Amino acid sequence: MNNIRIVIAIASLALGLGIGYPAANAQNQPSQHVVLISIDGFRPDFYLDPSWPAPNLQEMASQGARAEGVTGVFPSVTYPSHTTIVTGRTPAAHGIYYNSPFESGGQTGRWYWETEKIKVPTLWDAVRKAGMKSASFIWPVSVGAPIDYNLPEFWSLEEGFGRIEPMRNEENPKGLLAELEEQVLGKLNERTFNGDYLNREDRIGEMAGYVLETYKPNLITLHLIATDHFQHVEGREGPMVRKSLAATDRAIGKIIETAERAGILDQTTFIVTGDHGFVNIHSSLSPNVWLVDAGLMENRPDRGNWKATFHTSGASAFLHLKDPKDQKTLDQVKSILDNLPENHKKLFRVVSKEELAQIGADPNAALALAPIRGVSFSPSSQGGLLKPAKGGTHGFFPDFDEIETGFIAWGAGIQSNVEIQEMSLVDVAAVVDYLLNLKMDLPESNLYPGIKK
Repeated sequence: MNNIRIVIAIASLALGLGIGYPAANAQNQPSQHVVLISIDGFRPDFYLDPSWPAPNLQEMASQGARAEGVTGVFPSVTYPSHTTIVTGRTPAAHGIYYNSPFESGGQTGRWYWETEKIKVPTLWDAVRKAGMKSASFIWPVSVGAPIDYNLPEFWSLEEGFGRIEPMRNEENPKGLLAELEEQVLGKLNERTFNGDYLNREDRIGEMAGYVLETYKPNLITLHLIATDHFQHVEGREGPMVRKSLAATDRAIGKIIETAERAGILDQTTFIVTGDHGFVNIHSSLSPNVWLVDAGLMENRPDRGNWKATFHTSGASAFLHLKDPKDQKTLDQVKSILDNLPENHKKLFRVVSKEELAQIGADPNAALALAPIRGVSFSPSSQGGLLKPAKGGTHGFFPDFDEIETGFIAWGAGIQSNVEIQEMSLVDVAAVVDYLLNLKMDLPESNLYPGIKK
């Protein structure tokens, strides 16, 4: 009887400290801890080409499983892609079609922040269902998610609020960011946690490392953005792109070191992937100018008395009709596109509704325009049709190498030195499902058995 009381007391203490016990299926799990890292704008050459400053990524890629390229979703932008990573489903199934939802009365600046908008189960749902714990840092579409330790990506549309306090308001549990500030970060402000500066990556790595060592969640998801930010500014090969990759690699190294210090490295798997590649651009095209000229919308923030409009997402543009059944307006738009001068028509291709369905894009779009490399669509509805542009972008139809993202899996449960020539972003969830034995329903996702140890 005394032994039983001791066991109960220890269990109660462990639960009170948030330590927990392994889930019932732990003995069948190839890994006890999965750290799923998304590098925004992650390209395979970052780990395949040794001239890039990424020693941790390159070592993991050489020792574990790596992909030559990962085909993303359409549009190849951040929020749909990250939701595909944690669901194993394309946007048509999971419901996060763009970064910003199309708003009929005009775009307010809102993004798809809340996880309640995801229409299918996530990895976080499956982890909780299995009786395990999760943590997440700055992951898109994670506000209100079933995550035990969560600092979601979120910001206020009101002037003067910045990003730190809105994120703090949406944290779980309350006081998590304050604990991180006290234990490892120091007080955050808009200077010390800012996407324009590389110390943001260090801070995210330190957050994840502290929670991994202190609470030992079974799944951590984290989002690193610096490589995306500087590729937008400088293009694919800018000097700050190299520095940002080095900072990202350093942040990942901190998490690996933490797992080793905590004595759990041999039970931990690191998966590094991304949302899209990058393409250098020189020009932007404004298709809504065509619709204004045709009287199908007005040059106003709310689009005025509109019948059709193009909603841009990254480099591509998606046609929305005020009345989805308005065949006359759709035919008029198609006629406008068919009758453009050849010098404009060669800058893009029309993606039909049938092709959108096949690739799993927004089912509400009547068609889409996918530009050639070097050209990006703009939401502007005034001024010149074709304008100069610079830097880099994404959002292209995912059918060429530059827009592909990358994949590395290294650690517990992963075979050594495996090269995957082609895989899809929907396949990442299947790897996590295997490692944690989650038993998710993943009809669009493949687990390649060659990576299993």
